[in-house]
Order: sequence, then structure tokens, then C-alpha cells
Amino acid sequence: MPRSAECEGETPPVLLRPDELEVLRLIDLVGLQQEEAAAILGVSRKTVWRDLHEARREVTGALVHGRGIEILGCRRHGAGRCDHPQRDRPQESEE
Repeated sequence: MPRSAECEGETPPVLLRPDELEVLRLIDLVGLQQEEAAAILGVSRKTVWRDLHEARREVTGALVHGRGIEILGCRRHGAGRCDHPQRDRPQESEE
């Protein structure tokens, strides 16, 4: 059973939603423009912009403050996979 960070006096992890993670992946790893990511995700460019900036703020805060990052809805700890529905995605660029 996972231990509770709050019970042990540790700082709880930053929680990212799967859609925030996907926006980070599409824009920062794949290199798409916000308009392209919005079309793939089926949302407005404004929604992509908001999710991107919120996700970057959360990830940066976690790195600066030494907090963990947890993806909501994913169960990678025990099962070795994420239950978040996969969709056809552009391949990540090789760097």
C-alpha cells in the first residue's frame, strides 16, 4: 500500500491531470504549436494555453521545491501501465 506523505511529515506531490501532461508532451517534447496541439486534443487554443502554463508552473514548482510529481488517474506504481486512454499521437522527436 502506498504511504501517505502527509502522515510522515513530507510535502505531498504535485498532482498533474492527464490532459496537462498531454499538453506538455505535445508542445514541449513533440514540438507542436499550440494551435496544432489544440486540434489534436479537440479543444480551443485558449484551453491549451491555460493547461500548458498551469502544468509548467506545477512542474517547475515541484522541481524547485523538491516535490514529487503524480499523474492523476494513472496507476503505474503497481500495474506497470497507465489506465489513461491512449489516442493516436505524433511521435516524439529524437533529441
